[in-house]
Amino acid sequence: MDRARRNILLLAACQALLLTNAVTLISVTALAGYSLVDNKLFATLPSATYVFGAWLSTMPASLWMKRVGRRNGFLTGGVFGLIGSVIASIAIATASFPLLCAGTFVLGIYNAFGQYYRFAAADMAPPDFKAKAISLVLAGGLVGGIVGPSLSKVTIDLLSTRFVATYASLFFFCLLAMAIVSFLAIPDAKPEGKPEAPRPLRVIAMQPTFMVAAGCSAIGYGVMTLLMTATPLAMSFCGYPYSASAGVIAAHVVAMFAPSFVTGSIIQRVGVLPVIVTGLCLELACVGVALSGQEVMNFWWALVLLGLGWNFTYVGGSTLLIESHRPNEKAKVQGLNEMITFGVQALGALTSGVLVNAAGWATLNYLAVPLLVLAGSSAAWLAYRRRAAAALT
Repeated sequence: MDRARRNILLLAACQALLLTNAVTLISVTALAGYSLVDNKLFATLPSATYVFGAWLSTMPASLWMKRVGRRNGFLTGGVFGLIGSVIASIAIATASFPLLCAGTFVLGIYNAFGQYYRFAAADMAPPDFKAKAISLVLAGGLVGGIVGPSLSKVTIDLLSTRFVATYASLFFFCLLAMAIVSFLAIPDAKPEGKPEAPRPLRVIAMQPTFMVAAGCSAIGYGVMTLLMTATPLAMSFCGYPYSASAGVIAAHVVAMFAPSFVTGSIIQRVGVLPVIVTGLCLELACVGVALSGQEVMNFWWALVLLGLGWNFTYVGGSTLLIESHRPNEKAKVQGLNEMITFGVQALGALTSGVLVNAAGWATLNYLAVPLLVLAGSSAAWLAYRRRAAAALT
């Protein structure tokens, strides 16, 4: 376990830097897009291309890592992060909205590779430690919740052209992540006994366990993206300064990752499906708070509840997903799961700007309700199905 714990610590550090990049980008990109584009309905398009880049890259990233190994795969992702930050910085300096979209798209590829940090930790952990390994790596994102918004506030006007220094800073965080990745020593998985032939992907995807794991992760992540991406714009429409929205985003990201220190233990104690259902209920509570008013504290508490709900749903969904595949199926199954999750997330990021501009903050929140109810019902159904099966044995 010594090498495994060392690797988990290094992966948590990489997760911290990945989330510093992501949160810094989230904090400013909608506002940067709003300042560059004439049709304000498309202000969040650069945020959407960030998610879209991740969506298109998740399956290729997983298959690439199957070929070259986790360590080399993560280094490949870091190269995309370096390139994307340079493109985005040039885009802001030249006031090019299309180039900003291209830069965030490439940064999304870096994000796609980084999504496998948690699965790399699970690969090397014993069965009874997998949930904790996933949650401990995700806990590294807590640093991003603290550093990202603070960094954006310091760098947003550091140079004569607003936002340039913010995007330029992402280059150095990618570079540091690559340096940390170089110290990873992840052993190749060695199957016990004769491995079974991998099943077709459609057979795996039709399992109730996979459908609930992927569906709940995707909806939990999609609703989180829909509301989080629109928050800086919604708060600016209410007349609040950037520092207020940056503070709200900071609290949100802390709430996303701080529970990770205990989420794995909670899953071990009460089971994965109750944790997923609780997460979806917390996201529903977020909607209730958001609809109750538009004071700064309404936004703050809504985004904190949204972050807590995302954590339970995402860690729970990731843990449940492991139950759906064999070791020799993980590359394609994890890739499919990430494609589904980021596809829904891309849709949320793409539509959030249009909806908050055209229909308002309240409508955005109302749209989240049926999605969350559907996901919660599916998880509750699977829990009931498992209890009924256990009662017959």
